[in-house]
Amino acid sequence: MKKFVAYSVIALLLFLALFFLYGPEKIPAEYTKITAEQAQTLMADGDPFILLDVRTPEEFAEAHIKTALLLPDYELAARAPAELPDKHARILVYCRSGRRSANAANALLAMGYTNVFDFGGIIDWPFETERAPQ
Repeated sequence: MKKFVAYSVIALLLFLALFFLYGPEKIPAEYTKITAEQAQTLMADGDPFILLDVRTPEEFAEAHIKTALLLPDYELAARAPAELPDKHARILVYCRSGRRSANAANALLAMGYTNVFDFGGIIDWPFETERAPQ
């Protein structure tokens, strides 16, 4: 829990630093909140996308959406620049219940990503999931 709080504070500080460095006109006001059904439609429309799971490796191993990239929320600031180099890519974010995905979507916006969609938690995902290989 302490680790999560520490990473959340770091993400908030990063957002604030970017806000004051670049001003509000450079940081998009908000990400797009969508439903699981809308996410499924975007994933099936043929346009490229990145499906981003921001849960822990243990949660990911239990069940995840096929093709998802695991990038835990507490590692987002450190790993996103290398693993998500295209700031204009369509990124669909999810977690377990929706709280971490909302925080991650805001953090991505603060880092300059422009096409971010949050569809909440996997607990509301009515479609197929898979387990990590054992």
